[in-house]
Amino acid sequence: MAVVRCLPGMIKYLGSKRRLVPVLGDLLVGSGAATALDLFTGTTRVARAFKEKGALVTAVDTARYSEVFGKCYLAIDADTADTDEVVDALDRLNGLDGSAGYFTDTFSHQSRFFQPHNAERVDAIREVIESDYRDSWMYPVLLTSLILAADRVDSTTGVQMAYVKEWAPRSFKPLELRVPDLLTGGGRAVRGDAVELAGQLGSFDLAYLDPPYNQHRYFTNYHIWETLVAWDHPEHYGVACKRLDSREDATKSVFNKKREMPAALGAVIAEIDASLLVLSYNNESWIEFDALVEMLQVRGRVLALAFDSKRYVGAQIGIHNPQGQRVGEVSHLRNLEYVLVAGEGTLVDRVVEPFGGYLVPTS
Repeated sequence: MAVVRCLPGMIKYLGSKRRLVPVLGDLLVGSGAATALDLFTGTTRVARAFKEKGALVTAVDTARYSEVFGKCYLAIDADTADTDEVVDALDRLNGLDGSAGYFTDTFSHQSRFFQPHNAERVDAIREVIESDYRDSWMYPVLLTSLILAADRVDSTTGVQMAYVKEWAPRSFKPLELRVPDLLTGGGRAVRGDAVELAGQLGSFDLAYLDPPYNQHRYFTNYHIWETLVAWDHPEHYGVACKRLDSREDATKSVFNKKREMPAALGAVIAEIDASLLVLSYNNESWIEFDALVEMLQVRGRVLALAFDSKRYVGAQIGIHNPQGQRVGEVSHLRNLEYVLVAGEGTLVDRVVEPFGGYLVPTS
């Protein structure tokens, strides 16, 4: 099978900043930042945009799959990477026959996230990546390719808390590994907790924060990607076969705890060493807008931009029970996305000035 080269890819993801990426990229360029921090990077979408704009980017997250994306898209320089070697490896992996194992049993038979023909190929491919490429520079590239390929043929509403009752049309398509869209330049990926690391990451021209701001846990919403990267065959529970360790405190974020989240975010904001701090937030957050502005004022001047936006993909589809049955309608399909910019007054005024039409009062 011929490998498709360099197609951009992104998994379906809660809180994706696709619509804000152009704004964030322009803020980076307008600030003149040469170094940038993306502290809650998720899929690395924003970090990748910063790298494309020429910044040296550090991306931080607690998720295993996020670290893999960071090592693929940020730490690897496309100008020095041997993409022919990647193509050869993916050609080999694409040619493997399926072989049922833990992934097939758990996510195709005990649950219905993937059709057996694709789950069996995930099992076979992942085993070979681990046995033959674990010490290769290509390891995160191949894992990224596999995650993206699996995401294209899953049978969910966008998160992995449930699967749909009938097989999604895309689930019938064959799994196909493609070359990830590697980028020119360097960067680094750090796996860890933002509260613990905020003051230890170094100095940056610009820091971007997109913290979780409600009860939705990424560890459980994307537990399959965690397992696919860890490849630890964990015990699981429930209809969705979630990892048993998702019940442990170590996998729970303070940012998903309503009472603790504001203090944690305030500490992170205060400890980051950056000339300009940019924070995205929406009107579904547990923190009131005015309280957030007050937190940011420790950095200096604060200006805010507001953008109308569609809610996450699950909200567009509706409310489903664990069996994938639609059981209700969401209350609203749109919200306001805020981008708050904090720092020295003249710098903040300069970078925000082109977006004057989106400015909203901060007091």
